[in-house]
Amino acid sequence: MTQLTHFQGGQPRMVDVSDKAATAREATAEAWVRLPPEARLALESGAGPKGDPLVVAQLAGLAGSKRTADLVTLCHPIPVTGAEVRVTLEEGGVRVWARVRTTAPTGVEMEALTAVTVAALNVYDMLKAASKAIEISGVRLLSKTGGKSGPYTASDTF
Repeated sequence: MTQLTHFQGGQPRMVDVSDKAATAREATAEAWVRLPPEARLALESGAGPKGDPLVVAQLAGLAGSKRTADLVTLCHPIPVTGAEVRVTLEEGGVRVWARVRTTAPTGVEMEALTAVTVAALNVYDMLKAASKAIEISGVRLLSKTGGKSGPYTASDTF
């Protein structure tokens, strides 16, 4: 069984990474925002009073990647050296994708996951006047490189 690194003696802790070397690390993540017909129509019409929901969500995702340590209790504040967020309207709804990079002693998986989640929440916020039935789903890590645990690529099935 894998040891949970954020617990020691049954108590929560922030993992000490002071002896770990700073290395290049990257993570990608995705999320989906399922839109009922009225929300999709509102998005496609471009008539939102707050601006373009996809652009606002993209900017929010970028900001979210840099604020992860403020939101995830035991996450280390790390320098985000690069971040890219894509928010696209597709047949299945709005797909949110993010890639985050750093050179640090710990990874950026949480930063990528936070980026897509914050972006998805902003899509909801921008379109909630059209429908409250919008659904955020499929938040997951797609890949990561760097670090002691090595590379990871998600499978298409659970």
